[in-house]
Amino acid sequence: MRRYGSHLVEVIAAAMRRARIRGTFFGILTFCGFGGVVAVLWQGGRLVLEGSLTAGALVSFLLYALYVAGAVGSLASLFGAYQEAVGAARRVFDLLEAESSVKDPVAPLRLQRPLRGEIAMDNVSFQYNPTLPEVLHGVSLRIAAGEVVALVGPSGAGKTTIASLLPRFWDVTGGRITFDGTEIRDLSLAELRGAIGIVPQEPTLFSGTIRENIAYAGIGDDGSQPTEDSVRAAARAAHAVEFIERLPDGFETRVGERGVKLSGGQRQRIAIARVFLKNPALVILDEATSSLDSESERLVEQAMEDLLRARSTLIIAHRLSTVLRADRVVVIDRGVIVEEGRHQELLASEGVYSRLYRGQFRPGDALVG
Repeated sequence: MRRYGSHLVEVIAAAMRRARIRGTFFGILTFCGFGGVVAVLWQGGRLVLEGSLTAGALVSFLLYALYVAGAVGSLASLFGAYQEAVGAARRVFDLLEAESSVKDPVAPLRLQRPLRGEIAMDNVSFQYNPTLPEVLHGVSLRIAAGEVVALVGPSGAGKTTIASLLPRFWDVTGGRITFDGTEIRDLSLAELRGAIGIVPQEPTLFSGTIRENIAYAGIGDDGSQPTEDSVRAAARAAHAVEFIERLPDGFETRVGERGVKLSGGQRQRIAIARVFLKNPALVILDEATSSLDSESERLVEQAMEDLLRARSTLIIAHRLSTVLRADRVVVIDRGVIVEEGRHQELLASEGVYSRLYRGQFRPGDALVG
């Protein structure tokens, strides 16, 4: 509350300064504009009385003066827009000039080809801010080549944090993470992230065409674009061709800002098509079906079944019905791994996983994979 109050005082002071400047500027402009009208009336009235100016000419000058006064008065709103533009530009430049805490190493290493997608987290700890408590406490996790691991646990347990640490959206504060035996902080960000595909809960689409949004994932290091056949093949593998070809413009359909012209299931299938086109060694699925209707979920599930073949996969799951395809289930609670095993084994152990399962399914419900 004290921190918020101190920032609020600064905001109010800045708003008051802006209001005083804007009020002074508007007052001066208004005085000048209508002062000009008064001057025209005073001088024009004298000239009419002297006979050197007709009444019609005075009315014409008066109309001109009122028109100019209105234009000058509109400068006040222009000044407000100018202040907002300057503030917005300053924030943009602050972002551009900000230095990221996640940086490329001075001498980056290269991953050995072919990629296996093996992940090892050794005694990993993490906190978002030195003033905040740790989110993860000594987490050790292994994902073998081609293995599908489901990470489950209560909200706030640290599941999404782990998914964010693998592509180095954040750096660990303790321990280490390796990708195919190489410390990820020794890899360039482009090398590391090029080997990882992510299907988030809310995929990010750009306001271009469907083709551009899929092809975005296949741009080479030299700027080369993927072929038409590879884009279509990725869409077909993601079960997205069905709805794309029904659209009036097909692959050239513009999706709107953040994909607003598409449904949630359609956006998810485009995100999965991106991963197919990218063909990464490791796939992270961050609750990709949680906000979909049953029909969209069925199609996305089919696409994900194909996506998981021969790839190492980490599934972040809130809905336990999504973990049946996993080779191993890892349960995390309060930043610590508390259980690990297969679905049936964890149900029989009467631990955290069993409680989560009972909280989502009533006795007698069938869990169909």
